[in-house]
Amino acid sequence: MIVIEVKKENPSESNLSVIKRFGRRVQSSGMIRRLKSTRYAARPKSDFKRKRETLKRISRRAEIEHLRKLGKLPDAISYQKPH
Repeated sequence: MIVIEVKKENPSESNLSVIKRFGRRVQSSGMIRRLKSTRYAARPKSDFKRKRETLKRISRRAEIEHLRKLGKLPDAISYQKPH
């Protein structure tokens, strides 16, 4: 964690200039850039979730293959646009 501290340089300095200096220090520290980069980062899936999704995918493919063999689904589904 980065600690950024700004104090008034002299008693007559305005609060606005202190806030501007603080903003410049925050920008130069790179803290905002780092926070924005991790804002929407997805956590890696756990091993259990990955295995469960893989098993679902395998069982779904087996079910589709079974229905194709029974003739309830067409052999191949074409996703191309007709000309």
